[in-house]
Amino acid sequence: MQREIVRARRDTIGEALSRSAERRPEKTAITFEDRAWTYEELDLAANRLAGGLLALGLRPGERIAAYGKNSDAYAILWLACARAGLIHVPVNFSLTGDELKYIIEQSGARALFHDQSLSVAVDAIWDEVDAELRGTLYGGSGLDALAMAGDSDNNEPEAEPSADDVVQLLYTSGTTAAPKGAMMTHRAFLAHYASCIEALELEREDRVLNALPLYHSAPMHCQLMPHLLAGATVHIVVGPDPETCFRAIQEKEITTLFAAPTVWIGFLRHPAFDDYDLTSLVKLFYGASIMPVPVLEELRERLPNANPYNGYGQSEIGPLATILKPAEHDERPSSAGKPVLNVRTRVVDPEMNDVQPGEHGEIVHRSPQLMVGYWDKPEETEEVFEGGWFHSGDLGHVDEEGYLYVVDRVKDVINTGGIVVSGREVEDALYGHDSVSEVAVIALPDEKWIEAVGAVVALRDGFDGSGTLASELQDFARESLAPFKVPKQVFFVEDLPRNTAGKVLKRELRERFAQSAPSEA
Repeated sequence: MQREIVRARRDTIGEALSRSAERRPEKTAITFEDRAWTYEELDLAANRLAGGLLALGLRPGERIAAYGKNSDAYAILWLACARAGLIHVPVNFSLTGDELKYIIEQSGARALFHDQSLSVAVDAIWDEVDAELRGTLYGGSGLDALAMAGDSDNNEPEAEPSADDVVQLLYTSGTTAAPKGAMMTHRAFLAHYASCIEALELEREDRVLNALPLYHSAPMHCQLMPHLLAGATVHIVVGPDPETCFRAIQEKEITTLFAAPTVWIGFLRHPAFDDYDLTSLVKLFYGASIMPVPVLEELRERLPNANPYNGYGQSEIGPLATILKPAEHDERPSSAGKPVLNVRTRVVDPEMNDVQPGEHGEIVHRSPQLMVGYWDKPEETEEVFEGGWFHSGDLGHVDEEGYLYVVDRVKDVINTGGIVVSGREVEDALYGHDSVSEVAVIALPDEKWIEAVGAVVALRDGFDGSGTLASELQDFARESLAPFKVPKQVFFVEDLPRNTAGKVLKRELRERFAQSAPSEA
């Protein structure tokens, strides 16, 4: 009887998908290129692929690596793993060689499914890893996930995962150290989806464009999954190519789009931005990194129908931890808002005491959305949960009304002559100059000050980095910043380096410009 009670109360990602399918079976759930799946078809495809995976000899708890760009097959493989009790391991499709091998080996993946276009990268490392099974995500001639999802001979899986089983390893981006696999459970994700549906005000009428990579936590778990649970329609495209996105918004009357700030900047700077009708957009989600206030103001001006939502968090918490809703943007455009439904957030000093409003400290969280630890890294797990709170590694402060402001990553803060400078504050100042398309502020080694403020700038069309522009930008920054915050050196680049999730890789910039002598500014 106890087993029957447990089955009746089961609350997993597979059960949540089935609930959506039973509520609106004939509604379109996802589309990709020329394929469309109703909720009933999506539920059945996940079932068939789950059964097919188990028929290969895979067992609940084993890891399945997914290495590909956005597609319907990518989403279905994830849902099938969840239903089969397997652990899904999303892999950044830009990784190759040792970086790709590291994820497969560190996770202990037994199987790998990949895009056909990535076959060469897999060939290069396949004989060096212990994974046994290899297949394509879609369009392959051998073992193929999408083909298995359509195989009517595949039986419904007998696995019965529990809410506390690990369902995914979310690897951190690795911008400061080797990636760590955050162990996420069904229970953690379902708590997170509830927070997203409430905080982002998701509705079944939403028409969503999913353009950012699904291997990343925000597109998968703030957009695709909570929208599927809410009963919306999600249109998946391979990536955030501006004209592809503009065309999809116009043709499919997209209402909802999430993008990292760097992607939004790329949209705004694209010459075709004003050639398409983008007025259907009513929800503008941003996150993954800090949005410069001048860019946010430009977005609101050029997309007047779109209400902005600022989400802050990180993979280890699902990733959404706090939200700034549209009505709160006018008074606090630089704030990350307040904690979502299932999260508690504090800003603390090194002794775990709450800092006073306006004082800087580390942002920490407590939530059922949190990971249960890092895969095979007990010391790192113990460190990050010290004191019974999850330590984000982000520096921030709150105002008198409890709104959170993210200053910077602790590791990206610049300590110049014993004075802490937030790169974001300097970046916001420089974004006000007409020549600046994008800017990243970094710490440079300095004999006198230990660290000096440096700025790496990508220019708008029509501007040239030669001549006096560097000193002009320093003078411009001096108008609104204290002297010690003014960049000592300004560098010009064609584009800022970023990962496929849109985050600027400041580590690469620090390494590239570390040997440059600071100016006298």
